[in-house]
Amino acid sequence: MIIGKPFLTTEHIHEKVVELADKISQDYMGKEILAVGILKGSFMFFADLIRALKTPVTLDFIIASSYLKTTSTGEIKIHYDIREDIAGKHVLLIDDIIDTGISLNYIRERILSKGPASLKICILLDKKERRVVDVPVDYIGFEVPNKFVVGYGLDYDNNYRNLPYIAIFKKET
Repeated sequence: MIIGKPFLTTEHIHEKVVELADKISQDYMGKEILAVGILKGSFMFFADLIRALKTPVTLDFIIASSYLKTTSTGEIKIHYDIREDIAGKHVLLIDDIIDTGISLNYIRERILSKGPASLKICILLDKKERRVVDVPVDYIGFEVPNKFVVGYGLDYDNNYRNLPYIAIFKKET
């Protein structure tokens, strides 16, 4: 397996996280946010983003999966659900990447069914050309090409999450 050179450097990611946090803080001024991270992939982005927010924030997580190696199965499994009562709260759903939109839309609909005061979505990477389901995303870090990426929380078979940058992954043949 080959990990390519950084596609998005640590510096580029940090700059974008600060930019997103400033915009979110401005939009939620005077409100408390319930930030919900979709694990495992969002953990680095989630941690960096909430540390940069300038508004009160509480946290929760959901663990969901639909991937087997590099391919989406299309079947969403919830392994751990949100424990907070989200009714009447301003929910910010945070994820690492959106590609087909199937998983994110499924989670979005689950949250909306619980009656939040508002729901906004923040993602680090948007792989727009793979979109199957149109999901309204409020905050987008970077648009990326249809390549498999790893690092900064994103993985291949649960590896490479610890890279401080994002690289294009190539499987050796």
